Amino acid sequence: MLNKWEGIVLKSRAYGESNKIVTLMTREAGKVTVMARGAKKPTSRLAGVTQTFMHGMYMVQRTTGMGTLQQGEHLDAMRHVQTDIVATAYASYIVELVDRLVDEGPEPFAFEVLLQALKAIEEEHDPEAISLFVDWKMLPYTGVQPILNSCASCGSFDGEFAFSFSQGGFLCHRCFHQDPYIIRLSPTQLKLIRMFYNIPIDQIGKLDLKKETKQFIKKIVTTIYEEQTGIRLKSRSFIEQLERTPLLTRRTTSEDSTDK
Repeated sequence: MLNKWEGIVLKSRAYGESNKIVTLMTREAGKVTVMARGAKKPTSRLAGVTQTFMHGMYMVQRTTGMGTLQQGEHLDAMRHVQTDIVATAYASYIVELVDRLVDEGPEPFAFEVLLQALKAIEEEHDPEAISLFVDWKMLPYTGVQPILNSCASCGSFDGEFAFSFSQGGFLCHRCFHQDPYIIRLSPTQLKLIRMFYNIPIDQIGKLDLKKETKQFIKKIVTTIYEEQTGIRLKSRSFIEQLERTPLLTRRTTSEDSTDK
């Protein structure tokens, strides 16, 4: 059966002298693995469309098991993502996270999160902030359903809030006593976490965040992934190396603001 799918290349690896095994995240079928015969050859019509991050339309022949990629047409080559080292680092983290969390079968939400994230980075939005959107939005795929719209204990919507790992979300000041290890949140931090979790990436305009704010929120969500789900990604180590260099300082701005 010949299928035409909109997809994004999560990863590809060499197979034999001239072939590639390519993992696609598709809108219609979810995550699929395909054989791209001859794609390692520079002259192959499949060489370009099987590069990581490529967004395209893919013709896949599949009956059972691994399909065969017959042809592809690129919709967006993600040139900035491919060539800017910081953009590449965060995009690599995002595709690795999606690949790790999503099983086979249609997952339109995960596809849309991935596509919107890569497009935002391609349009030179802050890649670190975009990766935070993906971190929070993909949490339910780990089995963690954080309670972020009200107090996880009493259900209250008002008051001062903190984050509680043991309670799985926000606690209001009336319930702080339930967890001695709460992380207090400013109103801005509270608003940002809810935004990362609830609002589609393509509905956010210009987003300028202090480096410290991003690091603070990243520490919370990374702790959930690494300590509660046991997920640690290789690409995060590369980002941590980059953060020890001056490359990321140009992403830092002086104030927190959102421009809708």
